[in-house]
Amino acid sequence: MSLSEKSILLQKRRWRIRSKVKGTVARPRLSLHFSNTHIYAQCIDDVAGRTLVFASTVMKDFRGQNLLPNMEGALKFGKIFAEKSKTAGIDAVVFDRGGRRYHGCIKAFADAAREGGLVF
Repeated sequence: MSLSEKSILLQKRRWRIRSKVKGTVARPRLSLHFSNTHIYAQCIDDVAGRTLVFASTVMKDFRGQNLLPNMEGALKFGKIFAEKSKTAGIDAVVFDRGGRRYHGCIKAFADAAREGGLVF
């Protein structure tokens, strides 16, 4: 299977998930993305089309913490993102895994976010 076929299948999975997962002001969508070097997470209100909370390992606040897109980094970043969401007034979210399987880093981030106080 070539790279373009894999990316097409990944995009189809994203669309399939997004057709079922919608974020509102009361329960925004927690979108998660792992690249080869960084982790990106954001809470999105799909009704208004606004990002309510955003955090990534690219931000200056996290540069010194050496957060890599692996299990250990996902655990640390999940707790940090949950704290940031709680300070913004977000307690409950709908989890959007971005077309990836719910295991490994994705599961570690979700468990850490739940431990940090987010409900989903």
